[in-house]
Amino acid sequence: MEQKVKEVIDKIRPSLQADGGDVKLISVSEDGIVKVQLTGACAGCPMSTMTLKNGIERTLKEHIPEVKEVVSV
Repeated sequence: MEQKVKEVIDKIRPSLQADGGDVKLISVSEDGIVKVQLTGACAGCPMSTMTLKNGIERTLKEHIPEVKEVVSV
């Protein structure tokens, strides 16, 4: 599952980079929890929670139903 998550994140990454941010995959647990780190402009952005939940988490769940939640570390 980790490889699938990496592939989907690589598809999301250009839109984050266009706004000066990025996302780094930290871990994928057996129970479907994906841990990421928002970097660059995303790290301090007040909209980062929306980016995380409505962007990254929603996209990952669409492509990988085993993903239960995405959390920022």
